[in-house]
Amino acid sequence: MTRGSTVDQRELVSSTALQVVAEYPPEQVSQREFLEACFDAGLAWVQFPVGLGGLGVAPGLQSVSDTILQAAGGPEVFWLNPMGYGMAAPTLVGHASVELQHKLLRPLYICDEIWCQLFSEPGAGSDLAGLATRAVRSGDGWLIDGQKVWTSAAHKARYGLLLARTDPDVPKHKGMTYFVIDMQAPGVEVRPLRQMNGEAEFNEVYLQQAYIPDGWRLGEVGAGWSVAMTTLMNERNAIGGGSSVRNAGTIADAFQLWRSRPELHTPALRSRLTQLFVDAEVNRLSGDRERAEHGRADAGPRGSIGKLYGAELNQHVYEFCMELLGVEATLYGSYERQYDDGDDPTPLQRKHLRARANTIEGGSAEILRNLIGERVLGLPGDIRVDTRIPWREVPRG
Repeated sequence: MTRGSTVDQRELVSSTALQVVAEYPPEQVSQREFLEACFDAGLAWVQFPVGLGGLGVAPGLQSVSDTILQAAGGPEVFWLNPMGYGMAAPTLVGHASVELQHKLLRPLYICDEIWCQLFSEPGAGSDLAGLATRAVRSGDGWLIDGQKVWTSAAHKARYGLLLARTDPDVPKHKGMTYFVIDMQAPGVEVRPLRQMNGEAEFNEVYLQQAYIPDGWRLGEVGAGWSVAMTTLMNERNAIGGGSSVRNAGTIADAFQLWRSRPELHTPALRSRLTQLFVDAEVNRLSGDRERAEHGRADAGPRGSIGKLYGAELNQHVYEFCMELLGVEATLYGSYERQYDDGDDPTPLQRKHLRARANTIEGGSAEILRNLIGERVLGLPGDIRVDTRIPWREVPRG
């Protein structure tokens, strides 16, 4: 429940953020100390309850806090722990026990514990409800067997959000249960997947008799799909919402390159950059409007609009950068395995290749268009023939 009028809440968030940056100037304290101060002040997720990183105000006011903190030099927290900040935290608040919330949220926000999301499988990507990883009761917990794939940050994650099948004899959407799993537990093996840009941020995860206490189950047994929807809707809102700060994100790379290479300017490229700026502003302001208008409501399918638009915008931005660089775009640098740009002299080329995944991860562009059409616009849905029969009877390749 939120407290006070919208004006009072905005003033509370603003004054709290100003106090934090005054007492903990980001340029004078460590990042960890600054994040600890933000969490304790309730600025981590302003809509969360007091004591859990929030102030109990409207979610739409997060942008007020973020703008003040980032203008003072604070980090854009989402990208420090994306699966944790944007997906795990709201799922924990919505479905975990209070004890588990208090145990996990603070170390998540200050990045002591990185999170990953164990959803996709080799035979269940876009059709997530077809997943085959099994969870079987064992004493006071569950034993997990199966394989996950395309798991971002699994190589450095302490905890994972896991969706597994607990009943194969009911329709596929009804037989799943949701868990938090310790990625350091016995039976959890992470294998990196090398990408075309030389990085290995995605992974395969093999689960062999990995044990999860029942207290780390989120939601009721068999209700995993509804819990997963909390995660997925928040994922799309988090990725698609973008930053409230003008010229932040990928468009900043285009502007920085443009300023640094005046000898490459042409009227046609200037026109393209102008249009990209307009597109970025549309995305930013649409995200702000969404947060302001629907901030009090649970994350819903509307977030898919921003995710789809932002993913395609990212690709257009880096395509522009490559066109501006011309033949230099082929000077890629090292293909040695790495997890970030580091001292790579050609990060834009790396980002260009990485952006190809934007329209696949977090819901493919095709799935999002279906979701927007059906859930937002009210158009007729696709024909589905396997939603009413037991999962074990669904044909699989």
